[in-house]
Order: sequence, then C-alpha cells, then structure tokens
Amino acid sequence: MKWTREEYIELMTFGDVKRQMFVELFGPLVGLKDEWQAQGAADGELGMTAFDFDYVPIQFCGGESGVWGGFEKKVIEDTPEYTISIDKFGRTVKLAKGFATIPLPLDFPVKNMDDWLKIKHMFTFDEARIDWKQVEAAKEAQKNGTLILAYMQGGFDIPRELMGEEVACLAYYEQPELMEDILATVTDTAVRMYDRISDHVQIDDLFVHEDLAGKSGPLIGPNLVREFIMPYYRKVWDMLSSKGTKLFSQDSDGNVEAVLDVFMECGINITYPCEPAAGMDVVKLRQKYGNKLAFKGGIDKHVLRKSKLDILRELEYKLQPLMQQGGMVFGLDHLIPNGTPLENYRYYVQTAREILGLPTLDSSRTGWGKMAF
Repeated sequence: MKWTREEYIELMTFGDVKRQMFVELFGPLVGLKDEWQAQGAADGELGMTAFDFDYVPIQFCGGESGVWGGFEKKVIEDTPEYTISIDKFGRTVKLAKGFATIPLPLDFPVKNMDDWLKIKHMFTFDEARIDWKQVEAAKEAQKNGTLILAYMQGGFDIPRELMGEEVACLAYYEQPELMEDILATVTDTAVRMYDRISDHVQIDDLFVHEDLAGKSGPLIGPNLVREFIMPYYRKVWDMLSSKGTKLFSQDSDGNVEAVLDVFMECGINITYPCEPAAGMDVVKLRQKYGNKLAFKGGIDKHVLRKSKLDILRELEYKLQPLMQQGGMVFGLDHLIPNGTPLENYRYYVQTAREILGLPTLDSSRTGWGKMAF
C-alpha cells in the first residue's frame, strides 16, 4: 500500500494513524532471486511487488553532501569471480561477484593530516552541489505526497571510509585534530547546502548512514560520539529542525545500544535496522524508550530459514500489541538472506499481514519501494 508523506511522518512521530507499516527495507541478497526462480517464483514475487508491501514515495531534495569531484571510477581487473576497480575515494576496491553488493576496500587514501589535505577539496562546499532543477522537482513531488529526503555523511562512517576502521578509531586518540577537521568540513558543507535548499522546499527526513557496530557493540563509545560527532549532528539537525524537518533517522548495523542514548542527544528519532543477530531486541527497546524513539526493521531475517513455527513465534513477539502503538515500521532487519525458501517467505508475509489485520494478498494490489532511509 502506498502511503503519503503526511501519513508516514504522522506514524513516525507517534501521531494518529490507523496502523503500523509492514515493509521490506532492503530486498533480496544477491543470488536469492535465482534460488526463488528455481522454486517457481512468479515475476511479481521476484520483483517483490506481489507482496503488496507498504511504502512511501521518496525523492532527494537536490543536494549532494558526499564526494564532489572525486576520483574517476575505473576497472582495473574483471574476472568471473571478482572485479577490482578504483572508486570515487581513490581506493582500490574488490567486489566478489554473486555474493556481495558492496566492494571491499584494499587500501585507503588517508593516514594523516597531509593525506587528508590533498583530498579535502572533495568534501568542501560548492554551490554546484545544489541541483536547483531537482529542488524544484522535489517541491512539486511533495505536493503529491512524496517524502523529501536529505542525506548527511556519517560522523563515524566518512572517516572510516577514508582511513579504514582501525586507523579511524585510533585517530580519535592519536590524531584528534584530523578527525575534527574532517567533521568540521562535512558539517560546513551540509549546513550551508541544506540551509539554502530548505528555504525552497520542506525537507521531511534527514538521514545518516553509520554502520559503526558489530555483534559485540559499537566501535566507539558514548564519550567519543559526544566529543566528536555530536557537534556535527547538532549543527545540521538544529538548523533543519528549526525549519520544520521532523524526522532524523540513522542506519547502523550491529548492536548500537551502548550509544543510542547519546545519539538521541544528537537529535536522531528513528533508528534501523535493529539486528536481532547482534543482540538488538526492538521490543525491549520500545519498552525502554516509549515514544521517544521510532524504529524500522527488527524482525530476524535468519528465522526465515528455520521452521514455520519459528517464524510464527518471531512474528507474534515482534508484532505484539505493544509494538502497534505508533513509531514502528515492521520489516526484516536487513537483506533477505540466501537460503530463504520461497514458501517460508510467503508464509512470513501472509502471517504478518494476518497479525497486523491487513487484507490478504490480491493480484490487483501490487507495489513495493525500499524503505532503507
């Protein structure tokens, strides 16, 4: 079912809505469609539209906060098993075909301040970052119920992309001036760009990608978030929220519980995908935070490879009445994993719809849009 921006904002701010959303956040992992096709999947099932998931149409506001004038992408080596190439950061990256969707960096451009200063221009503000035709298109689309998005670089994510996790984590202690300069640069770019854009179109949702945690917890603690990342988040969010932006969502895999409170101090009011395999329990988080924090995801993707009874138990727990009181977009906690039987996935969708009181699937009702924002 297609939702409007107004309905989605109302849901995620714990307003008056008839029900929660049931979505697919990311879609199938590479290779799963081939498995399902061999199991007799219809075209609509392969394209995800046959499951009539909820979604809200989205459009970016017209600003580019990422790399600007970066390195020219080029392929160095291409084999049946992998591709090695140069990416926009100037890194050598390797993509394993048939398994991965994100290439693995083999090197990183920044080790110290001198390295950073050589590429800093790729992150500074430039008026050309704003596509005014896209801004006007977003303004028109918003009138028809489209949610308008703005993306900011992750306060942990962008140093990690430039330096790798190990060097970035050490840099907070050994090269704090480097971290401060990187974050000050992306702060200035985001604030100047979105301040201009938000004078022309209402930005509905500011979102940020971090991926700063694993199963054992986050790679940095609350003290470093508060010292280095909070000033960045707050400057961007305070400016946008003063102009009417309601939603600030953060995407991070792994277990982020240890830093959730401080990121809420930074301004975020939505977190996803809440991975159970990493110890994230969206029900316990709702009990803790109430209507102070909204969630997307939270349903264990790995349970789909177990029995139907396991699937039923997971859904009865995650979709219980407590979780249907606002601020919840129900969905799998990440990409649908390979090895998920098509029959199990069908059962998952049908059972979830029954628990949520949604109508049974009907071929006359189709649609799907990724909700990973």
